[in-house]
Amino acid sequence: MIRHLALVASCLLAALSPLAAQSFPQRPITLAVGFAPGGSTDIVSRLISERFGANLGPEARVVVENRPGASGIVAGDWLRRQAPDGHTLMLIEVSSHAIAPAALVGGTPFDPLADFTQIAMIGTAPMILIASPSFPAANAQEAVARLRASRPEEFAYATSGVGSIPHLGVEMLAAQLGARFTHVPYRSGGLMLTAIHQGEGQFGIAVLASAAGQVRGGLVRGLAVTSRERFPSFPEIPTLNEAAMPGFELTTWNMIIGPPNMPPAVLAQLNRALLGAVADAPLRERLLQAGVLPWAGENTPETTRAFLTAEVQKYREVVARTGIRLER
Repeated sequence: MIRHLALVASCLLAALSPLAAQSFPQRPITLAVGFAPGGSTDIVSRLISERFGANLGPEARVVVENRPGASGIVAGDWLRRQAPDGHTLMLIEVSSHAIAPAALVGGTPFDPLADFTQIAMIGTAPMILIASPSFPAANAQEAVARLRASRPEEFAYATSGVGSIPHLGVEMLAAQLGARFTHVPYRSGGLMLTAIHQGEGQFGIAVLASAAGQVRGGLVRGLAVTSRERFPSFPEIPTLNEAAMPGFELTTWNMIIGPPNMPPAVLAQLNRALLGAVADAPLRERLLQAGVLPWAGENTPETTRAFLTAEVQKYREVVARTGIRLER
């Protein structure tokens, strides 16, 4: 009898064990994006979601859910309060979890490190200086000269939101030029690009992954990328460093995170599925054509957390050095 009760108890404990790896996932996985459709994070999330889901199992599904607001801060604040069972994740970029905590007046309602579980890196991407077709400059050198000589707030620049990397990028540009421009924030990179195409903002610094299609289609003019080297799929576009502003460098990245205190077995399973997705040759090519350089280095939850820790510190140092503060 005692042996029978012990066996029953053992079976019950196994059944009640929280999300044993062999039973995960139990329902579709929500992959939240902190911006409206059409921006770089939305594009990347939709590119990886199918392969990511397939790597979790034949019946697994990853569903992208847009939760725009405050450059990803709203979605981040929502994510940290979700159950840590692996069924609710978020694709983040530098704006909400590195720039805003350091540069946004009032900070963020969450700790970018302690309030989340870091799972895996997806890739990195340069920014690109873009302008409307009517902007009075033919290339990066002329654009920088025109912006440097402009009257205060003569030009308006569009961004994907207050506290976003496009916001910080133009403020860094303005500080280096000794100029001042009017900020016009939108809810996503897609809306930002539409505004620049239509002339509501004369220029901006966009994530290349967001702007690639519009640059290729001539809807906006791609003047210079902000990475140290030219991007492989846009070899004709110079770097801002080589064209007009020595030393100017700014890049973004994409990372998958979850709520805090996720079960180690589930975390390991998610990391493996994401590494398999990022290693998939057709997906890597699609990411590259979209303006994202797929991650190639070590990619564990521990190295992902270390990367984010370094990024948070980097932007704290940028704020301390430049005095740039981003107003809501």
